[in-house]
Amino acid sequence: MAAFALLVAAWELTKLVLPDGGVTVGGVRVLPRTDDAAMPHVWTVLAQLFQPEVAGAADPRTVGAAVASGALFTLGLALGGLVLGGIGGVLLALVMVRFSVAEKAMLPYVVASQTVPLIAIAPLVVGWGGKIAIGGWAWEPWASVMVISSYLAFFPIAVGMLRGLTSPQPADVELFESLAAGWWTTLLRLRLPASVPHLLPAVRLAAAAAVVGAIVAEISTGTRGGIGRLIIEYAQSATGDPSQMYAAILGAAALGLVAAGLVGIAEVGLRRYRGSTA
Repeated sequence: MAAFALLVAAWELTKLVLPDGGVTVGGVRVLPRTDDAAMPHVWTVLAQLFQPEVAGAADPRTVGAAVASGALFTLGLALGGLVLGGIGGVLLALVMVRFSVAEKAMLPYVVASQTVPLIAIAPLVVGWGGKIAIGGWAWEPWASVMVISSYLAFFPIAVGMLRGLTSPQPADVELFESLAAGWWTTLLRLRLPASVPHLLPAVRLAAAAAVVGAIVAEISTGTRGGIGRLIIEYAQSATGDPSQMYAAILGAAALGLVAAGLVGIAEVGLRRYRGSTA
């Protein structure tokens, strides 16, 4: 709450100090415009949440209700992407720990995969997915969003899990080997418990990345029903009053906090392992 209050204070202080047209040096704008058409007041954005989304509609829906509905839709896709990315990241880390050659061969490609922009991946996923039909089920646009979201989520989990699985001290590993413990026993009894303090922060980052991936994927694929599509629709109609668009952006920011908070609930259940690195 204190961080949010500081952000609001910085926003309003910027509007108060800077000129409405921004600051231009040598024909290049170095500081943004601060008029109401570019940076509305915070209270204007909050008041917009209670305004009807479409004026004069027969069944009016407030902007806040539309943002909440879109955020829930995107949250479901982001959590699905987090699960898919988490499973892929954990399996990849296990392979790299089990075979040192696999780590040397695969880790550079795992890192390089994050340099590919999502807007380049989205058309490929949609095109490949549109050709998939299993029984009576056909590939839906939301499935593409979930896959793209998992693409961003798997990287921090894979790296965090790999670091956690290799965190036990050599003396601990040698103790298990002296007791004739196999690789799977060492994994279950030593490496997995030791990886929890490294894995939980990685999952928290992955949850936020999954939300970002879902929002970008909704915009790139044109999937309706989510917060990403709302941001585009509100931005197109924000000619003189951008407060509606900022309300949707505020909902997207809150969505990331909710996703990270859900991971915090899992941390409570795994609290007994948080000090295992010591």
